[in-house]
Amino acid sequence: MQDTDIIDLFLSRDEDAIAQTSEKYGAQLRHIAFGILGDREAAKECENDTYLEAWNRIPPHEPRDYFLAFLGKITRAIAMNRFRENHRKKRNVITCELTQELKECIPAPGYADEAGEADELRRLIETFLDTCTQEQQNIFVRRYWYCDSIKEISKQHQMSQSKVKSILFRTRKKLKQALREGGYHL
Repeated sequence: MQDTDIIDLFLSRDEDAIAQTSEKYGAQLRHIAFGILGDREAAKECENDTYLEAWNRIPPHEPRDYFLAFLGKITRAIAMNRFRENHRKKRNVITCELTQELKECIPAPGYADEAGEADELRRLIETFLDTCTQEQQNIFVRRYWYCDSIKEISKQHQMSQSKVKSILFRTRKKLKQALREGGYHL
């Protein structure tokens, strides 16, 4: 079923919308949540929470052209909130590692608190990613959106872990430069 048809089911409040969404995108949503939480059961719960949140957000939103991104953003937010709740006083190695990697090229939290500034930052990052090769885009998104490990990315792209690290390093360096040119001083 096409995304526009699934959105129409949501808009008509047909519960089959959830079944169709689950069939089409369930595995990807669980993958996002699992990458953050590392727990399959918790990932499944995040997936189910995503369907409820999508049900509540459609309408007024009609994400016909970006349905997977819409769902992925919801899933990621739910998983991150659950992660924070579960690890309030503990520091998770993967989260610390990803934060450390990105802290030199992404403005600090609070820098882009205004909605317009956050949208501008998002547009700059999207524009930057459009200038990257397909391979660089895939590796960057797998690492920083899906929270995949270097080892997982290297297997998926059939390259050495050191090559993946190198691509990520160079991409972060270019992103930092693009953000500086866009007016962000890091």
